[in-house]
Amino acid sequence: MTPRLSVVVPFFNVEDYIYDCLDSIARQTYTDFEAILVDDGSQDGSSAIAKEFCETDSRFRVVLQENQGLGPARNTGVRNASGEFLTFVDSDDLVTRHAYEKMVQTLDESGSSFVGGNARRFNNSSGVRQSWVQRLPFAKNQTATHVSEFPALILDRMAWNKVYRRSFWDEYGYEFPAIRYEDYPVTLKAHLDALTVDCIAAPVYYWRERESGESITQQKFKYSNLLDRVNSAEMVIDLMDERVPELRLHLHRHLQHIDLVALMQAFGSAPDEDLQTLVELGQRFVRRLDDEVLTNAPVFEQLQIRALQSADIEMLQAFAQFRIDGGLHDGGRAAHRPGRPWQFEFQYPGLRKRSLPRSLYRVPPAEITLSTSVTEVEWQDTTLVVRGSAQIRHLRLQPGSQLKIWMTVGNNDHPVPVERFETLDSLGEKNLVGYEFKVSPELLAKLPVSGAPVTFIVELRSGRLVRSGELGGQRAGSASWSPGQWVGGGWIQPAPGAKGFFTIKRVANPSCLTSAKVDGDDLVVTGSLPPGVEDPKLSLTRTLSGEDLELDVDVLSSDAKGAEFAARIPLAPIVDDANPDDPFTQRTSRGVKIGPSGAPALLLWTGPEQAVTTVYRDRLVILTRSPGNFINLHESPIRLVADAVDRPSADELVVSGPLDAPEAFTWRRFLEDSDDHVDIPCRLNAADGRWSAGVDLGDLIPDEAVRSTIDPLANLAEWILFAVMADGSAHAVQSEAFLTSRLPLRIDHSGHELVLGPRAGTLHLEVR
Repeated sequence: MTPRLSVVVPFFNVEDYIYDCLDSIARQTYTDFEAILVDDGSQDGSSAIAKEFCETDSRFRVVLQENQGLGPARNTGVRNASGEFLTFVDSDDLVTRHAYEKMVQTLDESGSSFVGGNARRFNNSSGVRQSWVQRLPFAKNQTATHVSEFPALILDRMAWNKVYRRSFWDEYGYEFPAIRYEDYPVTLKAHLDALTVDCIAAPVYYWRERESGESITQQKFKYSNLLDRVNSAEMVIDLMDERVPELRLHLHRHLQHIDLVALMQAFGSAPDEDLQTLVELGQRFVRRLDDEVLTNAPVFEQLQIRALQSADIEMLQAFAQFRIDGGLHDGGRAAHRPGRPWQFEFQYPGLRKRSLPRSLYRVPPAEITLSTSVTEVEWQDTTLVVRGSAQIRHLRLQPGSQLKIWMTVGNNDHPVPVERFETLDSLGEKNLVGYEFKVSPELLAKLPVSGAPVTFIVELRSGRLVRSGELGGQRAGSASWSPGQWVGGGWIQPAPGAKGFFTIKRVANPSCLTSAKVDGDDLVVTGSLPPGVEDPKLSLTRTLSGEDLELDVDVLSSDAKGAEFAARIPLAPIVDDANPDDPFTQRTSRGVKIGPSGAPALLLWTGPEQAVTTVYRDRLVILTRSPGNFINLHESPIRLVADAVDRPSADELVVSGPLDAPEAFTWRRFLEDSDDHVDIPCRLNAADGRWSAGVDLGDLIPDEAVRSTIDPLANLAEWILFAVMADGSAHAVQSEAFLTSRLPLRIDHSGHELVLGPRAGTLHLEVR
């Protein structure tokens, strides 16, 4: 019987990655598929791994061809595919477990030409995070839409996060060109040809970002690569001009923002013999872009375009180096133009060079905006303390600047006392941009009983400038995983708001978890319920797939104020499923709710600030909190998780956590554009089911470190804590949620600032 879905997987010299890729496909909840593995002339162990996989799973088969490149290999796979639907996977990437089930089901229900889904980027050093390219096109679920009514789909330039109807594919005769960047000419044409398209907000694809520079997308500054990039861009420009000219500006802005910037950066590394050819290629590309797009490009890119048009190689190299050195951090520094105090100029290279008009350096007034951050949130008894920075973008604050902050409740603004301090601004200069404000219990009592979140208004005066806006810019750590507190009979919870602004809200009469423990093969949770909850059930919902597990709840006591409850969560059904939702971390997460069957409410963590961790059937189970302080249950392979940080002495840092110790711990620093790394071994201690890893801080400051004079915020080194197992494998240590809520930890040592904090769930230490 012919399978409904054909999965085309071209591969070439990916022996370190192909097994994990194929395994993620084999684990799909949708099983009616064939996988065509196109061996594009591999010369390493990839072929043997692929053949062995095919021997264990009859749905997989290998097709051989001489090396022709990714595009022709995909075409070969299509010719050998027989399914009703068609999809593509790059051989170093991963597919989420429910991806094809969700996408095929969507097409069956909608009748659309194809469906696309969200994507994540991942690697060892940075963990898992949202892919920028897919962020806007797949921000929400949409059925039967089209690029003509949803232009953000123009950004959807990859082939692999989609399932196509084979009849649609054949009707329009799609073939990938024999160049790099082969996806975009095909995917954009498909968007234009489609009757309708479906969008899935859940991640369906994990796109590997290698530590090394060996993948196609990370060789982007080589001339041959740039030539293919421009050829691909010209194909999509011609296609858009012919088919939907009213959308051309959307496309040209994207190409200017991504592809032209990449070409300009090549001047920072191109050999002398390529420079003139690179200028000609850049001029050719710029001539194809719309004048309106070029005129409205950011100031720095306008300057690069002008230098390119005049073939000023010296300035093109200076601009590229300026960006490499971090000069564009937060857009770059600006200053008053001499003799014209009402005008500001960017301090970019070439400011006083006659070949570049000085007017191009002028800062658009719309860019002189308020810029805020929230870096730390904590409670001092029942007073909320918030720290961060406030500045006017691009500018150094003038002496005598003033900062005011109000908490906005409905139509009323309530001032909060603010203390200011010097710290590094967004451009790395010491400046009076730091703030700390405290929200007293009396002020917190004014929060709406309805639970509506309130925001904070910031007003900053510097000289003649006054800028204001809502407080936002939450950084990783306590600002994004803020602890909550009981104040005046209500639970007060700070959290990022829907639009990214910092908010706090009162949670009146919440369902609360007050304690949790492991009891044999169960997790036992106890807590309280608000009045009126009858016949409650505990609901555990898989975050990605939506699958529910409903459990009974024992009501221990009840009165007019509410009820006390207890519930047992059996571990067996939590870990019996061998197919995790996250194909990289191999983790499945569940949200925990409580209430009447079919209408449960989120369960708030108000108990001790310590996760409950256990190992069951060689799987790690952690009951912990979410960013909003609700209950999450994670199940994964046994991976070391840190839940505490100590400073036994001024020169030492000790990280610790539950479970048995591995073979070793090491702080690891990856070398630039390489999988190679430097390791600093830790002192390992283990006792009573806990481990600790200690290191001397001086060992983490590289001897060869040189502080950049252009970007003072650039790290001298960035370390990740790794656990090394007995078999030699290593994995990054995770930052447990309650530890994350207490970070970052800032340490001054030997004239350097060391900052310990979370990044995409892993524990990083930056040396500045």
